[in-house]
Amino acid sequence: SRWCVVLNYGADPRGSSWSRRIQGHRYEETESICGKVGEESHKRSYLSFFDGNKDEYVRRYSSFPDALRAKMKGMAKEMFYFGYDNYMKYAFPEDELNPIDCEGRGPDVLNPSNININDVLGNYSLTLIDTLDTLLVLGNVTEFQRAVKLVIDTVSFDKDSTVQVFEANIRILGSLISAHILLTDPKHPFGKVGFEGYDNELLHLAHDLAVRLLPAFENTSTGIPYPRVNLKTGVPPDSINETCTAGAGSLLVEFGILSRLIGDSTFEWVARRAVRALWNLRSNETGLLGNVVNIQTGQWVGKQSGLGAGMDSFYEYLLKSYILFGEKEDYRMFQAAYESIQNHLRRGRESCNEGEGDPPLYVNVNMFSGEIMNTWIDSLQAFFPGLQVLNGDVDNAICLHAFYYAIWKRFGALPERYNWQLQAPDVLFYPLRPELVESTYLLYQATKNPFYLHVGMDILQSLEKNAKVRCGYATLHHVVDKSKEDRMESFFLSETCKYLYLLFDEDNPLHKSDNKYIFTTEGHVVPIDKRFRDKQWNDFFHPRLSPTLNYFASSLSLILQCNRIPEERRYTLPLKSIYMRQIDHMVGLF
Repeated sequence: SRWCVVLNYGADPRGSSWSRRIQGHRYEETESICGKVGEESHKRSYLSFFDGNKDEYVRRYSSFPDALRAKMKGMAKEMFYFGYDNYMKYAFPEDELNPIDCEGRGPDVLNPSNININDVLGNYSLTLIDTLDTLLVLGNVTEFQRAVKLVIDTVSFDKDSTVQVFEANIRILGSLISAHILLTDPKHPFGKVGFEGYDNELLHLAHDLAVRLLPAFENTSTGIPYPRVNLKTGVPPDSINETCTAGAGSLLVEFGILSRLIGDSTFEWVARRAVRALWNLRSNETGLLGNVVNIQTGQWVGKQSGLGAGMDSFYEYLLKSYILFGEKEDYRMFQAAYESIQNHLRRGRESCNEGEGDPPLYVNVNMFSGEIMNTWIDSLQAFFPGLQVLNGDVDNAICLHAFYYAIWKRFGALPERYNWQLQAPDVLFYPLRPELVESTYLLYQATKNPFYLHVGMDILQSLEKNAKVRCGYATLHHVVDKSKEDRMESFFLSETCKYLYLLFDEDNPLHKSDNKYIFTTEGHVVPIDKRFRDKQWNDFFHPRLSPTLNYFASSLSLILQCNRIPEERRYTLPLKSIYMRQIDHMVGLF
């Protein structure tokens, strides 16, 4: 394989045995250039180099006092309000806060091609809407009610704004639906949060937005939607015919809940049709999907298959749709996708916490051949340990999470892309993303191991030290020199702060409630509710389903996997010190 040879030309002359072995795992014909994963010296095990400091990690991570937990909970709360209060003071009703200049930010109307801004900002008070349920998670019913009334009184989607369907769905539609459910659900855990005179206005706003997104699904021969729509006029005449897998295939949770709330199958039907269309385009050889597809021809424009940007939430929503709606088809697709990921993307030793060889790592490969396409991973991939927890694969989640945490420890942030061969960032900015925090929170919920409280504290203190500015928290332009960009994305308040607060708030109503909840890909709280599993319509078509799928397969998987983990590991480090030290070494921490 050419990749093993070419990539090693660019390597550090000191070499990285890890990267060479990881690449070589699928290139047995180039064994002389790239050794195989797990190939160890007969004279001395690689791991034996790390035997001397086993207790260093135990001393640091094995306990977390209650007083320190309370302090971190308070810090997370203050972080949220410093950003939120300044947004309301300096930026509302604009979409985002520029935290350095203390000004609001809306769409870039002078430069319509600036999709980095215009895909997200639609001139509809994005940050306020995206933050609604976070206010309830923090226990602020008064401000939640005030914010809801502000949205009802001031927000309209009748705007000449061209936005990305995916972003409008997860940030706006999902939040409106979540807040509506929490306002009206008598079983919700946050106490009496409804107010007199509320007449389902948030649901009506959500419906109005969804109708304005529907033109994206028209005039596409595959059923895969256009990536952008103008909220007034529909699909722009100069719209491109290419979209990413995650953008087109991560609409089902929000569209499905909306359909089941209002009794109109249209929204779930178009979202589900898009998922099926993408699924049917997967490789016959590997079972993998690419990351960019032509919506008219069904041809893959981007043939990279990975777990990060362009693909991440597609996998997430296969599983979460099954949990919410109980549709066996969704779980069948997720199981098959997960198996393909494990077979073709995963490198490293077979077991996370046993044996010798390189730490497990998920790489970017060609969807048809399974060959490595590059040697970087991106920060969005840090969501995957959380999804593995949801699927019951806690062991693999522990190992992958430890790798991302090691990168965080090195830089005090996650670079947008990290080159695991060169042990250096490829793309240097960090826009306050929540994915590592989300996985940390979910792993703590699954294991209750104090290690994850320490991870959360490290993240919280890094953000406070490196990102805090005059009126909020700013994107890091460069994770090494810590220079900043004047932008605070809405997901910082809707997700990053929310997961940090929940990590340290053991007694949060979400944790004490008898009812179960799930988080959307934007961190919005939605209940696992019987009414979302009942449809008021008949399906237009029924795909062949496996009769052996159990309705509660994912829950059962979690129970079995947790029971398989040895009892003593629940009271020690989630990953043995020897492997933690190995991962730290692999990312250049020492």
